[in-house]
Formats: sequence, C-alpha cells, structure tokens
Amino acid sequence: MLMQSARPLGELENPNEFIPRHIGISEADERHMLSVIGEASRRALVEGIVPRSIARTRGMQLPPATTEAAALEELRSIASRNQVFRSFIGQGYHGTFTPGVILRNILENPAWYTAYTPYQAEISQGRMEALVNFQTMVCDLTAMPIANASMLDEATAAAEAMTLAKRSVKSRSNTIVVAGDCHPQVIEVVQTRAEPLGIEVVLANSHEEWNEKLAGDYFAVLAQYPSTSGRIDDLKADVELAHTKQAAFIVAADLLALTLLVPPGEFGADIVVGTTQRFGMPMGCGGPHAAYLACRDEYKRSMPGRLVGVSVDAHGNPAYRLALQTREQHIRREKATSNICTAQVLPAVVASMYAVYHGPQGLKRIAQRVASYAAILAKGLEQLGHKPHRGSFFDTITLNTGEATDALVAKGHALHVNLRKSWEGFISISLDETTTRNDLKLLWSIFARPGQPVPDFAPFEKGVEPAIPQELRRTSAFLTHPVFNTHHSETGMLRYIRSLSDKDLALDRTMIPLGSCTMKLNATSEMIPITWPEFAHVHPFAPRDQLQGYAELDEQLRAWLCEATGYAGISLQPNAGSQGEYAGLLAIKAWHASRGEAHRNVCLIPSSAHGTNPASAQMAGMQVVVTACDDNGNVDLADLKAKCEQHADKLSCVMITYPSTHGVFEEQVKELCAIVHRHGGRVYVDGANMNALVGVAAPGEFGGDVSHLNLHKTFCIPHGGGGPGVGPVCVVEDLVPFLPGHKAGGLATHPVGAVSAAPLGNAAVLPISWMYCRMMGAEGLTQATEVAILSANYISARLRDHYPTLYASANGHVAHECILDLRPLKESSGVTAEDVAKRLIDYGFHAPTLSFPVPGTLMVEPTESETLEEIDRFIAAMIAIREEIRRVEAGEWSQEDNPLKNAPHTAAALMQGEWTHAYPREAGAAVLDERRHAKYWPPVGRVDNVYGDRNLFCSCVPMSAYE
Repeated sequence: MLMQSARPLGELENPNEFIPRHIGISEADERHMLSVIGEASRRALVEGIVPRSIARTRGMQLPPATTEAAALEELRSIASRNQVFRSFIGQGYHGTFTPGVILRNILENPAWYTAYTPYQAEISQGRMEALVNFQTMVCDLTAMPIANASMLDEATAAAEAMTLAKRSVKSRSNTIVVAGDCHPQVIEVVQTRAEPLGIEVVLANSHEEWNEKLAGDYFAVLAQYPSTSGRIDDLKADVELAHTKQAAFIVAADLLALTLLVPPGEFGADIVVGTTQRFGMPMGCGGPHAAYLACRDEYKRSMPGRLVGVSVDAHGNPAYRLALQTREQHIRREKATSNICTAQVLPAVVASMYAVYHGPQGLKRIAQRVASYAAILAKGLEQLGHKPHRGSFFDTITLNTGEATDALVAKGHALHVNLRKSWEGFISISLDETTTRNDLKLLWSIFARPGQPVPDFAPFEKGVEPAIPQELRRTSAFLTHPVFNTHHSETGMLRYIRSLSDKDLALDRTMIPLGSCTMKLNATSEMIPITWPEFAHVHPFAPRDQLQGYAELDEQLRAWLCEATGYAGISLQPNAGSQGEYAGLLAIKAWHASRGEAHRNVCLIPSSAHGTNPASAQMAGMQVVVTACDDNGNVDLADLKAKCEQHADKLSCVMITYPSTHGVFEEQVKELCAIVHRHGGRVYVDGANMNALVGVAAPGEFGGDVSHLNLHKTFCIPHGGGGPGVGPVCVVEDLVPFLPGHKAGGLATHPVGAVSAAPLGNAAVLPISWMYCRMMGAEGLTQATEVAILSANYISARLRDHYPTLYASANGHVAHECILDLRPLKESSGVTAEDVAKRLIDYGFHAPTLSFPVPGTLMVEPTESETLEEIDRFIAAMIAIREEIRRVEAGEWSQEDNPLKNAPHTAAALMQGEWTHAYPREAGAAVLDERRHAKYWPPVGRVDNVYGDRNLFCSCVPMSAYE
C-alpha cells in the first residue's frame, strides 16, 4: 500500500507558496512534537493511525499548488466569464447596496466571519446582540411575536414552516395548499421536503383554483406576499377561512415591502417566512443570505432553527444566550423538530446592521422610492401600450406580452438587461434600491416599438403614488427600539460594530479547539474574491450563458472534491452539512425506489452519531434503528450484523462518521461496509471529520456510497458565527442520477428535487474552497491532514497526566481530535466539564466541544493551522486549570467557591471594592503570561440558562434593564 505523504516542510521550493502560510507547524516544531508523542516521523505516526486497509493507493490528481497571487489571477480569469447584466428578474433576489461601513467592518472582517456558533454564551455576547437585533427586526416588520435567528434560505424556511404547521395545528389532514404565484424555487423545495413525509402539496394556479382549494381540507396554506408576479392580495379573509379548518396560514413576505404593507401578523398569519437578502447582502448567484421564520407564540417550542434569548448572568445583569436548546437536533436526535443546525449568522448580522444603520425611516424611504419607481415604470409602459397585468404592486410588474415575449427578452439581453419570462407570454420586471432613472428609460426603450418615442421622465419628476391599495397600506410603527434609531452616522455605526466585536472571541484572537467543528484558518486570499462584482452581483436565475464563470468554478471544484473523497459525482447545492445529509439520504431512498424497493426505509445509526444523522433520516421518511458501540467507542459489529439481519428486507442504509465521532480510526470500517452491502443497504459516511482523511484515505474507495462534506470545516469556508456553510453531497457512480435537481434553476429534472432555493446553494462562498484547493494542491492538502493528526496527538500526549484521553487506537493514538475525560473530577472536586469550559474563557480560549459525544468530556481539535506557540498556550491553560482543581481536591478552596465555579470573571467583578472569595483576585484573573498574550475580558459572568428558558424573552432588551 502506498501512503501519499507530503515532502518535509524544509523542502518547499517557492518561498511564496501558500502551504507554510496555512500550516502553523514548522519543521523544527514537528520534530519536537514527534519526540513528545514518541514517533520517529510524521509518516510513521500517520501510518500507525490510519488503518492500512483503507489507506489511499493513489494520490489525488489535482493541479500543483500555486501562490496566492497566481491563484487570485486564475480565479479572476474564471470570474470574468460571468456577465454582470442589470437584473430585473426578482423572484426573491434583488440588487442591494451594502453600506461600506458594514461591508468593511462585518462582511470582510475576520472578527465577525471567523467566529463560531454562539453555544458558549459568555464569549458570544456581541454576535448574539446582533442576532437579537435581527429577531427584533423580523418581529417588528412582520408584526409577529417571535422570530428565530435565521434560516438557510427562503425556500428552506417555507419548507420548515410547513412541517412546523403540521406539528402544531389540530387539523389531521396531510394536505398543504400552495399558491401557484409563490416563487418557483419555494414551491419546488416545499415539494421535495413534503414527498418523503407523505404530505400532499396542492397547487392553486388561478384565483378560481385558490378559492376551490381553500374550501377543501388541509392543515396549512402558503401564499407569497407580494406574489412572485408582483400582485398584492388582501389575505385576511383567506386566513380566517383557514382558521375555521383548524389549519395554519403561512405567508412568505418581502421585508422591505412590509415597511409599506399591512404586516401578516396584523391579518392573522400563523407563520411568516422570507429572505433578508435585499437588506445589504449581494445576490451572489443565490447565497449566502439569511432567511427568517416568525410564528405565533404558541409555536415557539416547536420552532426550527436557533433562537437567541435574554437571561441574566451571575451578577444579575442582562445577558444573551441560545434559548430553548432542548430543541436542538444534537439533543433530540430522531425526535428533532428539524435537522437544520446551521443558520446564516453572518448574513443575518449584515441584514440586522442594515436595519440599524438605515433605521425605520431610512428603510421606509428605500421602499417608497422602489415602489414609486415601479409605479413610474408602469405609467411609462402604459404609454407604450403595455398595461400591467395587475393594478396593485410593490416593486414587480407583470406584462402580458404574448408572442413578443421572447423577442423582448432577447432585446433586453442585447442591452445587457435581464427580464424575467415568468410564464408563457408574460414578462415580469422587478425593481430594487439600485434602480435609477436611467434604468427606467432603458426599460422603456426595450418595450418601445420601432419609431415609437420613449417616454420622458420629466412628467414624473415629482413622483407617482405607489400602486399599493389604500386598505393594505401599513399604519403601525416598527423598529422603535433605540438601537434602530441611534447609529445612523458612519462614526456611530463603526463604533457600535466595534463595541460588539470586542465582546466576542473569534479565530482572529485565539485558537478555537472545537472537536468535530474544525475551526481552521480562513485565509485572507481565500476571502477576497467573494465580493468581486463578477461573483457577487449576478442573479441565480440569470441565463446560463451569463454564468459561465460559475459553471467553470462548479465543475472544477466538484472534480477536485471527487479526487479528495473518491466519489464519482457531487452536487454543491446543499447550503449546510445538514442539507447535504438530507440530500444524500434522499438519493439512497430514490435509488431503492428505482429498483422497485421503495419499502426499504430502515436506517441504522450508531449510538455515538452526530444528532443531525437521526434527524435527517427522520426528515427523509426513514425509520431509525440505533446500533450499539463497544467500550472503546467503535461500532459494535456483532450488533450491527444482527440489526442488518433483523431488518434485511427493509434495510435502506447505515450512517456512520469516519473517523468516528469519538475521534478514532476504526479498523473494521471496510468490514462494516461489506456487511451492509451484503444485506442490500447503502453506506452513508458523514464527512464531519474529513479533515482527518483528505489525502490519506477516501470514503468512496473504502466502501462509502454517499457522504456530505462541510466546506465550512475541511475546506476553509469560515463559520461566520454559525453560518454560512456549504454541505456538498458526494455519491458513487450508480447514485449520480439521484443527486438533487433544480427545475427553477434550469437543471435537469431528477428523481430528487431541489433541496435549496438556488441551483448552486451558497454559490458566492465557493471561491473560498476553490482558492484553498488551488493554493494547497494534493501535496498541501495531504500535509494539512497529517499535521492536524500530529497536533491532536501532541495535545493528547501533553495532557495525558492531567486529563486522560477517553478513546484511542490500540497504540494509544487518536485521529485529528481527542476526547479529554473530565468525569472523575466531579467526584473528587465537584468540578464539572462545564466549569472547566467556563474557566478557559478566563484564560482567553473558546472552550472545546462540551459533553459531546460523551457527557462530562471535552473534545479538542487543534487543526493544522494553529502554531505550536498557541497549542502550548492552550495546554498551559489546561494544566493550570488542573492545578486549580487539585487545590479544590486538597481542600485549599471549597467546592462551592473557587475560580472554576465562579468563572468566567469579568473585569468589573474583579475590581469591585470588597472581595469575598477564598481565592485572590489574581487567581480569578487567570493571566498566564501577560507579556505574550493580550488579556481577554468576558463582558458578562456565567449566564443562567434555567432563568433564560423560564423567562423567555427574545427581542431587544429595553434600555431600562441596563439601569
């Protein structure tokens, strides 16, 4: 067997290569670390950890590594193949201006984009305040009582609303009525999600059909407001009718329009969903954008996604935390309300800051300008003989253009303008905040017949009344909290953004050693292209010939990821790892159905699996059967075999994580795959731990049939505080026809429909992974894997005498992460793993993964990007904490009053006049070496989780609370 191993660090030929910039360990560091571990070389270490039975027999066929400058130049050439037309397509995607202060200080700022999901509340107060602003913004604009902290995209939010309604209403019907005038991609994703759950989606494509279907039996109704063709309907009577059926009414609403329109909460809607894309996030060929979901108060404990709530800290001060965490899939598993564990935090922060910066009056002015321009456009088109199909609209007008439709669209293309052919014989035109007077003149010129004069703008100089019915005009106030009425100067906004980022810990300050989450370097050169106009300002449903750059990027990245995984085909459409899982299970399900075996619905999942696995299986309509693990955390093959035999006739698949969730390469993985295959099932290999595999082993080669990847882990897309992510689904040859399709996006129709709103999902962040692969090459990617394994084993070895590693291979080594067993400490000292996690904050670290997969443990993953100095700083902090615990064990400090139980310590708490604790203030401050590392001061003390859930409050805190 041939193990592909990178050349030693000292033999790099080009001093400008990216590889040593990405990998934090030098050649001298490596020698030292190997001596601590007790191995002669990195190759010997890796070959002793990765089972020889699965080691790659051939290297990855990738372009050789190149420099940052050369990669950017090459990508610039690819980007130039995209054509940036003036887009009037609409359909949920609009041009927008990202205020420069937000662009530079949030979207392009590593303090925001390198942060992790705010599970550790005390070091996440800044981004959680921004998310509370987001929730408040959504609640105010929709007039709903509660909203979550963002969803993946509008179509996903609509699908989640459908299942939320199914769980929440009294109606026992399995039918949802969907207006045919919803956005096509919303309809398509709802249909995909409904099919495996046995939900019937009934489309109402005309006014008559709508009235007919609403008179029938259903558990929910979904309508777009305004509709995809621009129509504004008075839905109040329809909502009342739905309620007589004990059904829920779901409204997909445009937030900018809601500054002018009666909000859904005021006419009785039960759930409101939509996108915040036009609040400052570029179209980006489909994403990432933050969707939203708001609902009735009675639904809050079943609401999908994350919810930021307000609690108090140990000192009685207001503090933010993720609320109702029992809804999270990692706890509820197969009973989860959703598998969506990834939000779109960074885009949500941008959207919330857009509202903070503009304020209620600014948003209303933007909306009034858009609506007025739409009305002016309509007046001019009427002069040209093209009367709008509907009399009321906000930003979108639809024209019955008959046989001239294709010619008009083509005429637009010749002028670098994209119009939308909404239906046969109809054209829709959508305006946005970037629309100018010249744009209106250009549009009029397209619709003017030869010799016909183009309307003059002069008669409209004083404006035209928006075409919004009087009875549907909003009269209620919104965004009244001071945060939306204070920071309107750039100086004020800049300082507000800085004040929030200063409260948080992100990768720009410190190592984030989260096991399973792979918080690695998001290099600046990788991030630069995402705001290039050629990537940022194209519409996902523009004609394919205008998106040749994205097509090439998609093709190349898929080919490279196939090389890394050993699979035959990949779809980049899923915009989260959870969606990738879901799409992979749908592919397996569709494959069985194509062979006349649709009854195969049993999914075997080891007890150690990540919680999204059973949640995804549940959503795919599968029956979850849990298989046992042995004392070492490995899948119990005897139990697996017994379950395969027991369910042989119905076995669909097994879902495993490799290396295991316990951070170990299981020796018998090929045998496991063979057992499942013999019983007619397929093998799903969760890609969460792919950072331990790239270049050394490939799931598609050792028996996997399907995997998802987390590009926001292994392939360097930043976590963004909890999103964006990309979760490509990878499959073997015979499953390629079952990858997700996208009819609205012009992709071939497949047995599996769209899983995301856009054909390429979060397309705008794909250049990040492209840059990473291009600059690293096969050699660099392999070296990254090996160094990640080296660093994890170094930490395990250094901490062995202080915190034993819970699981390891026969030779005592781990994969790319190690689980530190803190459970014995509770009995000896009363100290819990959570106490250690909070104490690490005092030492300036984000805690490792807490109590997963084993309660009472910390799972540590250093990644290859961390320097030895930073790894040693973390080790020193962990050893210092263990010495503090020994003082508790010795009785020097009480089990109730010690630095761990009171952690984290704020500067205010340490500076108070009277110090009542048994330990000195200096011990509370936890400064290891102030000369080498700036002290991080947490903004709040330990947050009270129980109080937060008992007193649920999820909007901006009133100013009086701080008095």
